[in-house]
Parts: sequence; structure tokens; C-alpha cells
Amino acid sequence: MEPWSGGEYGARGRCVLAPNPGLMTLDGTNTWILREPGARRSIVVDPGPLHDDHLDAVAAVAGEVEAVVVTHHHIDHTEAARSFAERMGCGVRGLDADQCWRADPVVDGEQIELDGLALQVHHTPGHTRDSISLLVEADRALLTGDAVLGRGTTVIAHPDGDLAGYFASLDRMRGLVQDGRVATLWPAHGPVLGDAGGVLDHYRAHRRERLAQVEAALATLGMTTTALDPDVADDPILARRVVEIVYADVDEALWGAAEWSVRAQLAHLATS
Repeated sequence: MEPWSGGEYGARGRCVLAPNPGLMTLDGTNTWILREPGARRSIVVDPGPLHDDHLDAVAAVAGEVEAVVVTHHHIDHTEAARSFAERMGCGVRGLDADQCWRADPVVDGEQIELDGLALQVHHTPGHTRDSISLLVEADRALLTGDAVLGRGTTVIAHPDGDLAGYFASLDRMRGLVQDGRVATLWPAHGPVLGDAGGVLDHYRAHRRERLAQVEAALATLGMTTTALDPDVADDPILARRVVEIVYADVDEALWGAAEWSVRAQLAHLATS
């Protein structure tokens, strides 16, 4: 597996990798700097952790920053957002007003333009309710936040995560590929992905396979999806019993995250 360290992508993207690697962050958080070729000003996406060397590196690449945009509220993306915006003399924007500072929330479908740079906001919930993706159409690239990762698959953690919303988001992103507007995915963790359509198809198939495995685990436990209580995701015991069956071959260090995913899957099966 090739090491990931960020770099330049397309004509408008530069990724500066934050030094916060981990089980959930992979190599670290990808801070994306977007700028039209030859332009002076930039937009910084997901400044990441409060780490001086990282933020110095981002500032050196970004130059004059017009705005900081966060793809969702998780701290590995947002911890440094306000302090970096203060440093650069700009505001912070996100879908949720609670993430904003001295700037308005972004709006689904909004076109953000800066010195010839054009970004389109797409609300892509599922990983979180406030997840957004950013389309850089001139580079046929989609910044996916944590909706799609550069390695593995993302966590859909109940109750903020929602599988019905996530499937809809995958369909929306796949539609951008089918329309010829997206060819590559620029995630917030892990490497850039060149086969956007293939990746999204894999993500959908993986989620469907996991749902089938959860259904099979329920059958092993003598349960059916038709008999699930609407509040089954909050059952203090069932999710762990399902994890022990479905994720038996997975490192137990990941079972906590898997349990929250299973809760989201149980909620989906109970309501679909």
C-alpha cells in the first residue's frame, strides 16, 4: 500500500495532511486548499486539528484565505477552524450554523465562486446529518469529506448517522459521475480515488452486504426484521451480539465503532 502524504491534484486542489493518524482518521485529516490557477485567494476545507506546524503549512500554501469551509462537525475536521480563520482574517462556513463563525451557513446547491474558482455545495448526509461534499467541476473532482474515504469504508454511527440518507447521498454522488461532472474523489482521509463510479458502486454494494449480514445475524439470534421494534437501535445488548457475529473476523479494537454502525443498520432495517 502506497503511503499517503497529500500533494497537488487537478489544477485547483492541494492537500496538506494533518499529523493526526489513527484508526478512524487513517493517515490523518486531509486539509484541502482550493484556488483557481493564477489567483491570489483560496478556500481552505477542513483545517483539522489544532497543531501549529500543520496550520503553518496550510497557511503557507493557502496565501490569502477568503473562507474556511468544514465538511461536517467532527472535531478532527473542525478543531482548528475558528482559530485558523481568525489568523487568516476570514470566516468559517458549514451546513450547520453552530459550525459557522462570522459567516453564513452554506446551502445545498449553493455555488461558491472566488476569482474564477467555482464550487458547488452538495448536502450528502449519512455519515453525519450535516455532511457536505464540494464539487470542483472544472477538475471533475468531488471533495467527499467522510462520506467516502480513501481507504476502507466510512462509519455510519447511530443516531447522527443514517443509512437511508447515506444511500441517497451515494446515489446523488453517483449521479454526478453519470452526468460526467465527477471523475475523481478527494476524500478527507486517505488518498485520492481515481475511479469515482467504481468506488461509489463498491460503497453501495458493501452497505447492502453488511445489511444482509446483520439480517442473517438476527436470524441466528432467532429474530426477524419484521419483528424489530422501532427503537431497536437503542437496545443495550442486541447491537453488541450482532457485532460479535458479523465482525467476528475484525480486530476487536474496532468493535466499538462497529457497534454504532450496527445500531444504524438495525434502525434502517426496522423502518424500511
